[in-house]
Amino acid sequence: MSRPEILFPLFADVRKLGGIGPKSAEALKALRIERPRDLLMTLPQGGIDRRRVATIRDIVPPAVATVEVVVGRHMAAASPGRPSRVEVTDAATVFQLVFFHARGDWLDRTLPSGQRRVVSGKVEIFDGIAQMVHPDHILRPDEADAIPPFEPVYPLTAGVTQRLMARAAADSLGRLPDLPEWIEPGLLRREGWPDWRAAMQAAHAPTDAADLSPEAPARARLAYDEILAHQLTLALARANRAARPGIASVPTGQLQRRVRGALPYAPTLAQERSIAEIATDMASPHRMNRLLQGDVGSGKTLVAFMALLVAVEAGGQGVLMAPTEILARQHLQSLRPLAEAAGVVLECLTGRDKGAERAARLAALVRGDIQILVGTHAVFQADVAFADLRLAIIDEQHRFGVGQRLELGGKGDATDVLVMTATPIPRSLALAQYGDMEISLLDEKPPGRTPVTTALMRTDRLDEVIARLRAALADGRQAYWVCPLVGESETSDLIAAEERFARLRAALGDDAVGLVHGQMPPAEKDAAMARFVAGRTGVLVATTVIEVGVNVPNASIMVIERAETFGLAQLHQLRGRVGRGSAASTCLLLYRAPLSEGGRRRLETLRQTEDGFRIAEEDLAMRGAGDLIGHAQSGLPRFRIADLERQAGLMAMARDDARLLLATNPALEGPRGQAARVLLWLMEQDKAIRLIRVG
Repeated sequence: MSRPEILFPLFADVRKLGGIGPKSAEALKALRIERPRDLLMTLPQGGIDRRRVATIRDIVPPAVATVEVVVGRHMAAASPGRPSRVEVTDAATVFQLVFFHARGDWLDRTLPSGQRRVVSGKVEIFDGIAQMVHPDHILRPDEADAIPPFEPVYPLTAGVTQRLMARAAADSLGRLPDLPEWIEPGLLRREGWPDWRAAMQAAHAPTDAADLSPEAPARARLAYDEILAHQLTLALARANRAARPGIASVPTGQLQRRVRGALPYAPTLAQERSIAEIATDMASPHRMNRLLQGDVGSGKTLVAFMALLVAVEAGGQGVLMAPTEILARQHLQSLRPLAEAAGVVLECLTGRDKGAERAARLAALVRGDIQILVGTHAVFQADVAFADLRLAIIDEQHRFGVGQRLELGGKGDATDVLVMTATPIPRSLALAQYGDMEISLLDEKPPGRTPVTTALMRTDRLDEVIARLRAALADGRQAYWVCPLVGESETSDLIAAEERFARLRAALGDDAVGLVHGQMPPAEKDAAMARFVAGRTGVLVATTVIEVGVNVPNASIMVIERAETFGLAQLHQLRGRVGRGSAASTCLLLYRAPLSEGGRRRLETLRQTEDGFRIAEEDLAMRGAGDLIGHAQSGLPRFRIADLERQAGLMAMARDDARLLLATNPALEGPRGQAARVLLWLMEQDKAIRLIRVG
C-alpha cells in the first residue's frame, strides 16, 4: 500500500514553496517542518490586531496601531549608531517613525515628505514622545488593503521570519486538495465543524482572538482529525492483538478461595470488579492487554496476586516485574503470606542473583516448579525461560517503555499482559497512552487506611520539626524524611540527603537515623531499608527512591523538604507511604519562602485533597501532558494541533468513534473506510495502515 495520489502535493519538498531556499528549509527543520503538510499543521499561535484607527491617541501604548499619516520632515541620524527619524501626522496628533541603520535614499523613496502613507507597528512612548520603531508595514493608501485586519503570528526559530511563514502558509493553502470526509456525519453536524479543507483555510486566517482558541470550530476539527488518527492506530493495534490467538486460562477458584479465607478484611467493590474483569479476560481465547490503575493504597497488590493465581489454577505460571530491586523485594515480602495461604511456590529473580543460586532458580522455572516469579528487568534476559508463562504483570508502567512491555509478553507463547500503575492518570492521557488497552480502575480505598493530615511549614522552622520528631520517636513512631538531591550540587541550592542525614543523627542519635539513596550499592540500600522495616531505625532519610511501593505500616510521619520543587503527582506518591497503619499520620511539606504562584497552588492542592485522580487532573492543568509522564518513556503522541490538556473530551469521542468504525468495518472499505485510510496516510500513521485486516 502506498500513499494516495491526492496527498502528493502535501508531501512535496518544502523548497517548492514560495520564498523557501536551502537555508530556510534547513532552519525550518527546527520547527519539524519539511513538507507543505507540516507547515499546514503548524497553526498560528497568536494574532496582531491591525484594524485601522484614525489616530494613535485612541490606543494605550505600548500597543500595535495601523494608521494613515501625512509624512513630514526627515531628521537624519545625528551620529553613527543613532537612529534616523521621520515626523508624521495622523488625524489628531504628531509622532515619529524611527529607523536604525536606514539608508537615506531608501527613506526618501519610501516616505516622501508631503505624501500620505498607511503605517502599522508598535507605538511606544520614549522621552515623552510617541514613536513607532521600524514599522512592520508602510504602504500607499491604495495598497493598504494588503494589511490583514488580524494578522496571524506563527511560531518561529532562528533564520525563519513571520513574513516567510505567512508566504509559505499561503502557498501551502493553495495546494489544498479536497479530501473525502472521514468524520462520522452525525458527529460533524452535532459539533458544527467545517470540512477539512475549509477548517485548514480558516485556521490559517483567524479574524480575531476567538479564532485562535482550541474551541474554535476549525481548530477543534483539525485537533479531532489528529486524535482520531491516533485512536484508529491504537484500535487497529488492539484488533490485531485480539485476532492473534491467546491461551484461555480458566480458573478453578480453589487457590483464590484459600487466600480470601486468610484475609483479615473483605476486598473493596473496586477490587472485586477488577479481579472479575481480569479473570474474564484471561479465560477468553484472546490475549489480555489490560491496565490496572489505582491510587496510592487502593489495594493493587491483592488484585495482582489474584490474577497470578488464575494463571496457576489454569496450570501455568505468572511473573510480576517491578522497576527497582527495592520494589521487587518488597513485592516478595508482601506476597509471601498470600502465597503461603494459597500453597504456591513464589521466588524472586533480580540482577543480584548470581552463580549456582541463579542457575538453580532458572532450572526450577523451566521445570515449572516455581509457579510465581517476582523480579526486576532481569527477567527479560535471554536465559530466563518458563515452562508455561500465562501472565506477565508489569508494575509502575511509566518506568517501562512499550518495547519492554512487548518483550516480556514474548516470553510466553500467548502471554496475557497486565500493567499496573500507582500514578492516577487523567482520563484523556490514559486514552492517549494506553488507548490500545482495556482499563480496570481501583477508585476506592480499602478499610483501615487512616487519612493523612497534610501541613505546610517554612524551612526556617527546622528546629521545631526536629523537636516534634524526637517526641514522635519516643512514642515508638517512625518517620520518612525526603530530600530532593544526593550530595552537594554545584548548580542547585537544594539540601543534600547526606547533609540532612548528618544533622538528624547529631540531633536524634546515630542509631536512630538511616539513609537510602539511588547511588548506594544495592546491598547497602536493602540493609538500610530492612533496618527501617524492622523498626531498628526511627527515621529514614531518603531521596525519591522511596516514592513507589515501599510499605512500612508503623511509619506515620512524612517530612518532604523543599516540597515546592517536587511535582504534584510525586508529592502525592510520597505522601502515600504513610497512613498505612492504625496510627494517625502526618505529611509535613517544608517549603522555602517566598513560594511561586505554581508552587503555592501545588502545595495547597495537596493540602486540600487525598484523591489521586483529582490531583492528577490538577497536575495536568498546571504542567501539561509531556511533563506529567516524562517525555522519554511517556508513549504519548506528539500532536501538532491537538492540546491534550484543553481538548480532553475529544480523546474519548475519538476512541469510541475509532472502535465503532473498526467493529463495523474492520477492513476499512467503502467511502468512509477509504477516507479513514487517507486520514492515516495524512497523519503518517503508516504502521497502522499495515495492520488493517484484509477482508
